[in-house]
Amino acid sequence: MTGTSTAAARRLRATKVPVLTKTRNLDQWICWWSIPIFYSVFGLVFVYLTRLMPPPSPGHTTEQIISFIQLNATHLQIGIVVLSLSLGLASLSSGIIVVQMRRMQGVSPALAYAYLAALAVAALPGCLFCGFMFALAAFRPDRDPRLIVLLYDMGLLSFVGSLGCFVVQYMVFAIAIFLDEREIFPKWLGYMSIWGVVTELLAIPIWIFRSGPYAWNGLISFYLGTIIFVVWEFCLVVCLYKAIKAQPIDESLQGDDSLAIAR
Repeated sequence: MTGTSTAAARRLRATKVPVLTKTRNLDQWICWWSIPIFYSVFGLVFVYLTRLMPPPSPGHTTEQIISFIQLNATHLQIGIVVLSLSLGLASLSSGIIVVQMRRMQGVSPALAYAYLAALAVAALPGCLFCGFMFALAAFRPDRDPRLIVLLYDMGLLSFVGSLGCFVVQYMVFAIAIFLDEREIFPKWLGYMSIWGVVTELLAIPIWIFRSGPYAWNGLISFYLGTIIFVVWEFCLVVCLYKAIKAQPIDESLQGDDSLAIAR
């Protein structure tokens, strides 16, 4: 009886292994796919609907600003609705990055949690606040023109000039990569993250200049920073894909217990 039970148990495990293999990391793959979905929606909102990318000029007159708001009022309102519904997808991408950072060896969990906290804070001034300002301007386009101009300036200065949270995000991620002994992410991604810090520093002058390469729609402050960010994000998505594929099945199934053993 004992031999029969043992053989039956082995056959049962054998039938379960393919299922576990097929479904391993399913939650991580869901989070991974949320990244291209979120940025597709982000582009729809800020490029097509609200027309805030590339940003309109900080040198616009009051009449030009009022005209921009009035002509795009419906699109601005639709855009903030879509943004409010979709912004939560960004938390999924943050979650998968934190999971992979927790797999790192020789790296304190504090860096993973700091990364998560930095992005949680950054989503407000760097994305949602801008949408709120323009939605408010479009909600009552007949309000005092000076208030419309104020909302216009507040929205775009926040959108392009939210610096501190993203600096911390890039720095924490780069430090974690450099300290990691398991090389969950390649070291070159750490150096690319340092360039992410540079893009935030390049945005500092937008609080001073209303025209030229350092304005909020300038060649350096906006376009160069955006190009670097797009390249970094693409590389991050590729490296995340490879990290999830390479993650051992025992880590996928056992979670934090296997991570603790790995350390």
